[in-house]
Amino acid sequence: MSGQLSAQSVLDGAFRNGAIAGAALGRGLGFAGRHGWAFTKVSYRFSRRAVRLLVGSGEGLGLTTGRLRLAGIAFTCVYLAIVGRLAYYAIAPDMDTIERVAKTSAAVQRPDIVDRNGTVLATDVKVSSLYAEPRNIIDVDEAVDLLGQALPEVDKKELRAKLSTKKGFVWIKREITPREQVAIFRRGIPGVGFVQENKRVYPNGAEVAHILGFADIDNKGIAGIEKFFDTSGMTAAAGAEAAKGGRMPPIHMALDLKVQHAVRDELIAGMKKFKAIAASAAIADVDTGEIVALVSLPDYDPNSPADAQKPDAMNRINTGVFEMGSTMKALTIAMGLDSGKMSLQSRFDARSNLRYGRFTIHDFHPTRRVLSIPEVFIHSSNIGTARIALSMGVDAHKAFLKKMGQLDRLQTELPESARPLVPYRWGELNTITISFGHGLAIAPIQSVMAVSALVNGGWLMKPTFLQRNMQEARAVSTKVIKDQTSTQMRYLMRLNAEKGSAKKADIPGYQVGGKTGTAEKVIGGRYSKTKNLTAFTAVFPMDKPRYMLLAVLDEPKALPETHGFATSGWNVVPVGGKMVERVAPLLGVQPDYDAPPAQALLGGIPTGSVQE
Repeated sequence: MSGQLSAQSVLDGAFRNGAIAGAALGRGLGFAGRHGWAFTKVSYRFSRRAVRLLVGSGEGLGLTTGRLRLAGIAFTCVYLAIVGRLAYYAIAPDMDTIERVAKTSAAVQRPDIVDRNGTVLATDVKVSSLYAEPRNIIDVDEAVDLLGQALPEVDKKELRAKLSTKKGFVWIKREITPREQVAIFRRGIPGVGFVQENKRVYPNGAEVAHILGFADIDNKGIAGIEKFFDTSGMTAAAGAEAAKGGRMPPIHMALDLKVQHAVRDELIAGMKKFKAIAASAAIADVDTGEIVALVSLPDYDPNSPADAQKPDAMNRINTGVFEMGSTMKALTIAMGLDSGKMSLQSRFDARSNLRYGRFTIHDFHPTRRVLSIPEVFIHSSNIGTARIALSMGVDAHKAFLKKMGQLDRLQTELPESARPLVPYRWGELNTITISFGHGLAIAPIQSVMAVSALVNGGWLMKPTFLQRNMQEARAVSTKVIKDQTSTQMRYLMRLNAEKGSAKKADIPGYQVGGKTGTAEKVIGGRYSKTKNLTAFTAVFPMDKPRYMLLAVLDEPKALPETHGFATSGWNVVPVGGKMVERVAPLLGVQPDYDAPPAQALLGGIPTGSVQE
């Protein structure tokens, strides 16, 4: 057969070469192990069938060597084109799905959050997430095995179930580490890929947890100021800027991170020392309503959002409701003074217990004498305070507390809030007990708002967690008490630090004033004799008030150094004093060691007698 070759031998050689080339192409496109050689088997079988179909045995056809070679080349080219297209369909990602996921992830870009000094509190970082296209997975078992090697913590049974579907897209693991990404990439698994997403990170961990809240794995705000940004449109604005290739300027909080750290540090120490089950504190600017610090313990790390689901990790300042004890006496006395029906010289009989029906009201430290209003305040007389409230009447009492924002839910930028527990039927007995802090449960942030108004000249303003100047604050404020009443309350609070229950917070140079409160907790529908909530509302400096501090300890225990007492003057007051001592310099409050006594704050307003 000179000049001629067997058609079968020529075409076999051509298709065998094409099959080998196809296998090489398959391996080049990422088919590892037996998948690359699968192309060889398919190629060879295809070539044999094609020969039989097109040329039979090839004998007697008279095909010349050149024509046979030309036919072989043609078959090889057609084969490679088919194999290449099949390989493309096998491993090419579903770009519509992938692009849609990528665009969605990129759009959820949140604005940076910084404190009032520009320190970063929350920001976005780029991370990779791993996905799969099950309908493009060639060998599910091998894919599960290879992914399991790179991601040992992945549930293989669940992964196999995901990859065995015919879906075009499934998540395998969100927010993988760079090391995990490299390990997966090196294994060359067809049908899996990576997409970049935005992940929210909180550099300060639990430090600012209850203000910031957190974002979920899709970068959507779930709690705190993060959720407010979503509902207010700020996150959408940041996403729009990102889509245009820009970046939204950071949002400044009212918070001062240095002050926050100091408050949290002292609160942790106080909670540990007095063996309290929980604690909370907040500092507000009395002129702007800005919340400069807010801590609630136990807290959580917003980088691990699952911790936020623990029941005791609640924001006690905004969402807890508590009977605030004798701190409410400041409001009762302010009500009486502001009415004009009484003055600092007015006197109230506390020589014996006050009986109302079958109930008896007594003083924790009875003086058994007639008390002036300053004495009612510094001795924290339940009897004297109750008589002040009764002299005003039930309706006037309710109206004043409502005006001071104590009977309605207080809503701030934080979505978390709580409705006060107000008596359904409010009679004289309710007025008596509420006057000294029992029978009305409020969120502590309501106390922050009201006490700030008592000392800032009488301006009631809703607290804010965002920066606000004094002019902006006054535009949204309401005048609730007279200037003279505010002056008198500053005097009483300073006097209490000099001579009353707030002595342990009288930090030299800072003219601290305040009111203490101890409330028996309600356990099983009854007031407990052993479990208390202690609170301290402090203001500094009292000559020109700038900041208000609220500190609360939940179930503090008596210690030998407290002589068996677990009331506020022995625990939360010294804790609050340490806070003032640390934060006052950070807030720019200059000490004045030559400040005059409380009496000088009155500016000539007559006062009643004061006996310790």
